[in-house]
Amino acid sequence: MSNTTGNARRLIRQTLTIARRDFVATVFTPLFLLFLLSPLIMIGFGVVGGLGGATLARGSNDKVQLIALADPATGAALTAADKRLRAIFRRGDAPPPLVIETPGANPEAQARVAFDRRDVEVSAIMFGPLERPHILYSAKGARTADYLETLAEVTLQRQSAGGAVLSTATKASVVRTTASRSGRNQSAFLAVTGIFFLTLFLSGQAVGTMAEERGSKVIEVLAAAVPLESVFLGKLLGMFGVAVLFVTFWGALLSQIGRVLPGGGAALAELAPAIGLPAFVLLFCGYFTMAYMLLGAVFLSVGAQAQSMREIQMLSLPITIVQMAMFGLASAAAADPGSTLALVAQIFPLSSPFAMAAYAANRADIWPHLLALAWQALWVGITIWIGAGAFRRGVLKSGSGRKGFTALFARR
Repeated sequence: MSNTTGNARRLIRQTLTIARRDFVATVFTPLFLLFLLSPLIMIGFGVVGGLGGATLARGSNDKVQLIALADPATGAALTAADKRLRAIFRRGDAPPPLVIETPGANPEAQARVAFDRRDVEVSAIMFGPLERPHILYSAKGARTADYLETLAEVTLQRQSAGGAVLSTATKASVVRTTASRSGRNQSAFLAVTGIFFLTLFLSGQAVGTMAEERGSKVIEVLAAAVPLESVFLGKLLGMFGVAVLFVTFWGALLSQIGRVLPGGGAALAELAPAIGLPAFVLLFCGYFTMAYMLLGAVFLSVGAQAQSMREIQMLSLPITIVQMAMFGLASAAAADPGSTLALVAQIFPLSSPFAMAAYAANRADIWPHLLALAWQALWVGITIWIGAGAFRRGVLKSGSGRKGFTALFARR
């Protein structure tokens, strides 16, 4: 009986020893703190990104206008009818504000020129007599054109003291020759989002690459044959080649989406970036390259310090948090181009590719991109140099390989 009791106690003690070992190995690491706070951190970054997107949409809507080319008397009547009609709309559903302008010698030419304004976005313009008004509208302004038609008819009926007077409008869609304000903002947000998702999906593979070869001692053989910096850069370029193949395949498929979508050409014209579509595509590719190389170099360096699959799995969380942080910062910067926040995002190395892609959508200047690409390439080199040095000092010279993240706590 006592022998059975002793065996049971020994079994319990051994079980608790194993449990305590796994608990300490997981909890007493720097990464567990990030894991513990991950919901709060990710919610915070999600809020930042959401605020950036909401600011983009709100900033675009604040600059949208309806224009009526009319003489002062007709303009006053249209303004009064517009005020009355807006009372039936909820706040979020109301049409853009109405602006009355004096018609020139050629109202149609004046109306077409107004669509290419850079300070505001014109959704629809009405000119001509209220009995037979002409209404021009942008690709997204069909509903606002209907509102102007209704406004003309209501104004005409009020002028005739409630008589049954009908207004027959002639409506036509206008394709802008320049990018609209909302189109530039949407292009900026799409550029930030595109680079974010591509790097999120593709650069994470760099984490496990060094850890796997470190465990099989392959990295030591490579480091003995060539400089460690060349090993890091070579692996980074190899993984980037895989990423380019992936992007090229899906890019070729998505480039044809305009042919199958109804009204795809007009929608793409509205999304045209300020710098021009050919230059924007080249800059997008350049900034994706820099974003991948920067984040890949960071993750390659961090992954080289991991010595187990457990550490690699826990590393995936801070990697995602870093990427979400850069996405939130760049989204907020894209919503407010020219601000101090935008300048910070454009200078900070990890967020610079995202923010500068948004800058290309909002501004037509070329020289800042040349400077930004050189700045980002410099930081790719610095990151590889730091990562290789840390790996050389912390792993190759240790022999035992215990200079990883867990070793920070093993000394205590």
